[in-house]
Amino acid sequence: MIAIIDYGMGNLASVKKALNKLGISSLITNCKDEIINSKGIILPGVGSFKQAMQNLHDLKLIPILEDEVLNKKKPFLGICLGMQLIFEKGSEPEKCIGLGWLKGEVAPIKNLELPIPHLGWNNIYSKEKTKEDSIKNNFYFIHSYHVKPDESLEIYWVDYGIPIVASVRKDNIFATQFHPEKSQQAGLDLIKSYFQNYVKS
Repeated sequence: MIAIIDYGMGNLASVKKALNKLGISSLITNCKDEIINSKGIILPGVGSFKQAMQNLHDLKLIPILEDEVLNKKKPFLGICLGMQLIFEKGSEPEKCIGLGWLKGEVAPIKNLELPIPHLGWNNIYSKEKTKEDSIKNNFYFIHSYHVKPDESLEIYWVDYGIPIVASVRKDNIFATQFHPEKSQQAGLDLIKSYFQNYVKS
């Protein structure tokens, strides 16, 4: 069972629908015991970085998630805001501290030529051309802030006038700025390819 973390920042139903379509058992939850008993964790989300961190704090979810992901090395997928939160600092709507699982910060997209938010379908790419990976297709983006990470991470990028981080991976942590659950077959394939190595439906 995959735990889809409910912390009041939306986008839960579409994630669960995608997992249902893949035949992967999942549960929308903020219950400690259910998170502990899960085989994997998804942290989705849209909206304010600061509000999201406050919600996680109020629900007392931060120590549980840190133990399951960082100590027990449970497979973790962060989506959109859920990706941004795992870095050290955010700035929406003001400077605030993130979970700090990965080094880097989240900043507004500064692009005078293209509209903000970055909205729509884009191809993503790796700067390491020798790597074979399933995530080389069109994915759906909607965001006004982007991650500026430590580039020692495994990173995929999207070109939106400037290079923007599309996904990051380190050990058991995988996170995407785009929405795989809204990215049709390419997104479903990505979710399946990540979790099939850890769990069975």
